[in-house]
Amino acid sequence: MAGGRIELVSLTKRFSEVAVDNIDLEIASGEFFSLLGPSGCGKTTTLRLIAGFEQPTSGRILLDGTDVSAVPPHRRNVNTVFQSYALFPFLTVFDNVAFGLKNQRLAKAELEQRVYSALELVKLRSFEKRRPGQLSGGQQQRVALARALVLQPSVLLLDEPLGALDAKLRRSLKVELKALQEQVGITFLYVTHDQEEALTMSDRLAVMRDGKIVQIGPPAQVYEEPADTYVADFLGVSNLMPVEIVSRGPGSACEVRLGDTVLSVDHGGLDVPDQSHAVIRPERVRIEEFGSTGPNRVPAMVERLVYLGSSTQVYLRLAAGADIQAVLQNDGAQSQLSQGTPVHAYLAADALRVLSGGASAADLNATSAEPETEDVRQAS
Repeated sequence: MAGGRIELVSLTKRFSEVAVDNIDLEIASGEFFSLLGPSGCGKTTTLRLIAGFEQPTSGRILLDGTDVSAVPPHRRNVNTVFQSYALFPFLTVFDNVAFGLKNQRLAKAELEQRVYSALELVKLRSFEKRRPGQLSGGQQQRVALARALVLQPSVLLLDEPLGALDAKLRRSLKVELKALQEQVGITFLYVTHDQEEALTMSDRLAVMRDGKIVQIGPPAQVYEEPADTYVADFLGVSNLMPVEIVSRGPGSACEVRLGDTVLSVDHGGLDVPDQSHAVIRPERVRIEEFGSTGPNRVPAMVERLVYLGSSTQVYLRLAAGADIQAVLQNDGAQSQLSQGTPVHAYLAADALRVLSGGASAADLNATSAEPETEDVRQAS
């Protein structure tokens, strides 16, 4: 299966509001690329535009260099996997996968070979005679993938395909889906609001807000170097603390005031305003005994402990008034922490980043410019 290169040039889609706002994006052939953002950010509309289910208001969609903006869906070399699977309940697994090949006038031997190859890819060769009602949710998802892959598209579009599954099954299928993409070597464009899915599977990802792309990059880069408070707040758990910059050093280093404490910060202090936010991930917060000395130590009190199995989430109230979280790995060591324990929080300079302010992901999650058209979601 050949890969497919996607180019979006000044792509815009307006409904009653602007759902996709002048997007420029290039996705390389064979790349696993994710569009990430809350409901209403424009990610699903972008996918539907590429699929051909929606027509752009302006701009162009290029697949392998060819403008397909006005090409109907069935003539684009793309296929889509929906969250709802859209399997035919009265057909067997084999016939569900073969359904899209029926109009290609293939010889019986070739049709069977392609269907069996697709079922082998998703490890369902022995389930060919079962019907969807006899399968688990994860197995139905694999059938939907096989049905899409059997048509040998250059691009596979996936619209939150794991959203209907339980958490444990989603974790296992994430690994399988990435391995499958590497095996078939075609371009996967994956739409999700689940940060863990995007971080786990993507070669690159784009975080969207209000129809625009806020930041693009490899998962580690976007996680470690968020462009602003919105990205930091949406991608994983972040401790955002309002601070005032008191001095700027070489490069992007600076010193900030958090309450009565001055903190050294290694990153982000170049172009941000004096009133900004400092961010640190929970796994980088170190909890020390109360009274410990040294730079970047802030007095705090334990407000709550949440046991998560492999780790414990610790909620801290800083003397400066900010609430932050820390993560302690449950490695067998005895913790002396309990609610009300005074401590010092060590916020290392290389773990801190100063970011410009903006709308938080939580604020934007309640608004939506994207219409929920069930007939489109059920289309295959």
